[in-house]
Amino acid sequence: QLGESGGGLVQAGGSLRLSCAASGRTFETMGWFRQPPGKEREFVATMRWSIGSTYYADSVKGRFTISRDSDKNTVYLQMHGLKSEDTAVYYCAAEFGTPSLVNRDYPFWGQGTQVTVST
Repeated sequence: QLGESGGGLVQAGGSLRLSCAASGRTFETMGWFRQPPGKEREFVATMRWSIGSTYYADSVKGRFTISRDSDKNTVYLQMHGLKSEDTAVYYCAAEFGTPSLVNRDYPFWGQGTQVTVST
């Protein structure tokens, strides 16, 4: 139900945009998590669909922007100023409730897309 795209290899300081299209239903909250190599999955950003409120991890504030296209039922993660520590598998997640920063509150997940930042 969640299909991600847009990952890849980018040099440090570069930009990427991830996309996540939801099919079959509309969610109240859609967001992004990431799992760096050898680490646990962590919160990146999330958005409450109905009012457009957004929330970010401190580590990405000012560099990443979450946005939506309601007509396409798609959420985006625009990433600028990428750093080596941003290297991770990025997952789209969705839920019917209000935004949470905790991954276990999201019952719906995409398959993940790899982002690798080279130095």
